[in-house]
Parts: sequence; structure tokens; C-alpha cells
Amino acid sequence: MQGRTVSVRLPEVPADRRLAALARRVVACRACPRLVEYLAETKRRWPDFWCRPVPGVGDPRARLVIIGLAPGRRGSNRTARMFTGDASGLWLFRVLHETGFSPRERSERADDGLLLADCWITAAARCAPPGNKPLPQELDACRPYLAEELRLLPNRRVLLALGKIGHDALLKTYGLRLSAFPFSHGALHSLPDGLLLLDCYHCSRQNTQTGKLTWPMFLAVFRRAQQLTHAPDPV
Repeated sequence: MQGRTVSVRLPEVPADRRLAALARRVVACRACPRLVEYLAETKRRWPDFWCRPVPGVGDPRARLVIIGLAPGRRGSNRTARMFTGDASGLWLFRVLHETGFSPRERSERADDGLLLADCWITAAARCAPPGNKPLPQELDACRPYLAEELRLLPNRRVLLALGKIGHDALLKTYGLRLSAFPFSHGALHSLPDGLLLLDCYHCSRQNTQTGKLTWPMFLAVFRRAQQLTHAPDPV
């Protein structure tokens, strides 16, 4: 069967014990019946896939936090690590390498030892949804995990939303009005507490193959994120 992995295990949990505890709670979550059944059906079809919620991953000291949509059915739902093992991940890890956040430009397995630098990757939804479209109530159920995760990343400075769903999830997490911060590719928003929200089209195959998102567009957003995370603190 195409796309199978020989073995799947949860990637190494963060050294920070609170983030590690959060990761374990995320993996154990069964809050959304539709997603639980969908993952069970996927597991029956591909027994070697992870098919459980996927926790965030990266550097606990990160200043850059990337928020995606949800695990891809054949991507992180297969490998157990965010953006690992599918076309979106190929784009993301390449751009992270080019901007200094990843030591390698390619990562296709959760157990390959990749350690991100100054970057954390998470998502609005933690389970692979049917059609890659989580329901509003499923996003609501996941939001407390995102809120806690952000609190546990004390150096967070730039929040980079890959797509409008990630953008909206962040604003709702902070209790901000969506209309006050409209999503637009390349837009930069100033949030309370000195945080910055940077918008980018999602690096999904649909966007990259249709030309809605080109490599120069993608790289430009991450170059800006790189500059913002390394800019001196305002006096």
C-alpha cells in the first residue's frame, strides 16, 4: 500500500516538562467523535500510520511560532510530527533551512533527530480532519491546547499563521476581534503584549501547484519573520 511507514512513534518530547506533559495530553485527546472515528478508519486502512492527535514540536525557547491548519492525512497523521512527510512539509522545512531555523532542508520522519532552532511548529487542529476541513466545534475543542502551548513558550515574539484558519485560531486564542486583523498574505499585525502576527498563504499542494503561493512569495514572508525575530527589543 502506497505511503506506508515501517514504524511510527511519537517524536522526542520537548525537554521542558510542561510542554512534554501538554504533548502527552494532546496525544491522549478524544474530544471530537467525528475525528476519532475518522482516525480509527484511517488506522484500519493504514495500520502503520500514527492516526492520533499530533502535538507541537520545536525549540522551547523559540521566538518564532508557526501555526498551521491541521495534520495531513498522509503527512503528520502518518509520521506523528507536524508538517513531516508530505508536500507541505517539503516546502516548510526547506524555507526554515534557508532562513536559519532548521539545520536541514528536508525531514520526512519523526525519528530523524531534527532539532529546530528558535522555532516552534503547531496547528489550529491536532487531528487530521476529513477533507482537511475541521469543523468549528473541533477547532474550539483544540483551542485550549494552543492557548496553553503559547503560554509555555515564554520567548514567543512572532506568530506566523499559515492560512486563515491558523490566523483566526490565534486571534480567538487571544480574545481578539477577527475583523480588526484581516488575513492577507504578507500582512503584519501588532497584537497586545508586543506580539506580532505575520500572515502567509498555507504551503498546501493546492496553493503551491496552482501558483497562488510561489516560492519567492513564501521565502519573502519567512525572511521577514527572520528579521523580526532577531530585531532588537524596543527601548
